[in-house]
Amino acid sequence: MTINEIQDEVIEEFAGLDDWMDRYQLLIDLGGDVEPLPNEYKTESNLIDGCQSRVWLQADYDKAADIITFRAESDALIVKGIVALLIRVLSGHSPKDIMDADLYFIEKIGLREHLSPTRSNGLLAMLKQMKAYAVAYNS
Repeated sequence: MTINEIQDEVIEEFAGLDDWMDRYQLLIDLGGDVEPLPNEYKTESNLIDGCQSRVWLQADYDKAADIITFRAESDALIVKGIVALLIRVLSGHSPKDIMDADLYFIEKIGLREHLSPTRSNGLLAMLKQMKAYAVAYNS
């Protein structure tokens, strides 16, 4: 699936939920589905600056397949759900596709407007770090 196809799928999932409490619950559920990040990756260098919560992001590049696989964990439930969404949309794609991605799903599901300013800054910091990995791995 392309990044846009995955984004459309996410938008559709959230569209069925009118109440933001239900949407937050979906985020928490998505975060709960994320496989825990091995302790070896919970390092200072993998911590994302700009997040109020602690968020570790690991990126692995498969040069032969030209894809980046992201894994992450957070100590906050909603933030873990947010990073799970980002991973779902961006992981498994080429650095170029990640760099060029217009992540419109964030606005379409109303995520940015329903986050506190600190969580919104954290979301931007996570995106920035994922795009930075894509730039670093782009050959």
